[in-house]
Amino acid sequence: MATPPACDFGWNAVPFTLVGTDGKPHALQGLAGPKGLLLMFICNHCPYVLGVLDRLKTEAEAVQALGFGVAAICANDAEEYPEDSFEKMAEMAEREGFPFPYLHDETQEVARLYGAACTPDFFGFNADLQLQYRGRLDSAGKGPAGPDTTRELYEAMKMIAETGEGPREQVPSMGCSIKWKAA
Repeated sequence: MATPPACDFGWNAVPFTLVGTDGKPHALQGLAGPKGLLLMFICNHCPYVLGVLDRLKTEAEAVQALGFGVAAICANDAEEYPEDSFEKMAEMAEREGFPFPYLHDETQEVARLYGAACTPDFFGFNADLQLQYRGRLDSAGKGPAGPDTTRELYEAMKMIAETGEGPREQVPSMGCSIKWKAA
């Protein structure tokens, strides 16, 4: 289990171009919406990701409705974790009907540049592509959401859409560590 560091408010998104499961290259600037961008580091096999997958898709659509671009990135070592291969990513994106591009970070360069720590790991950027959220999806964790579940990611992104800034109090995400390739 891994937990990312606290939000580094104002950190600038690093430009990148990655190929999506749609076979097309996707660049950072093209992914952003008028209000900013939500980047999610996920993978196919992590029980934390699988536990929140339906909520993740729902919240991604809600965040898109606020004016944000949304994209997911898989950076895991596919040789050691074949379930996270590009082919399996494409199968999952189609099967699940992802409402966002699912990008393959085969070299793991983007994950390293962003300091991604776990799956899922959420990066919420404002319209200037400055980091404003590095918290969890919601208060339910990988378990099912209940009536009292707090939609932390959505509420933070709504605040960013309205003010350009995220909440100062954020609970870090929790999940499986990124599966780094051997050096």
